[in-house]
Amino acid sequence: MDDASPTAEQTASALPQAELDALTDKLVEKLKTVYDPEIPVDIYELGLIYKVDVSDDRAVAIDMTLTAPGCPVAGDMPGWVQDAVTSIPEVTSCTVNLVFEPPWDPSLMSDEAKLELNMF
Repeated sequence: MDDASPTAEQTASALPQAELDALTDKLVEKLKTVYDPEIPVDIYELGLIYKVDVSDDRAVAIDMTLTAPGCPVAGDMPGWVQDAVTSIPEVTSCTVNLVFEPPWDPSLMSDEAKLELNMF
């Protein structure tokens, strides 16, 4: 572990950093199992996940967006995300909020997603 000063967020958490890191890895793994049905790339690599907060009691709050506000799965995708995240045994609950600020655009995609979609 390095001697860098912890951020206010790290200081405020009752979860040990190693546990938070392990849970973060599991969250990313589960988020990568959710796909926009019209695009063959997972929502994490597409850049649709804007924020993930984990409380001291392991409740997860996610802010996410869609590729377009009129996305046909807008009503379903938050439930898919919630189901994926709550399948992690350590997670006590999950709330998914759809947000549209900032609007999503292809610049938010990872290099892996751009490569998968031949956007280079």
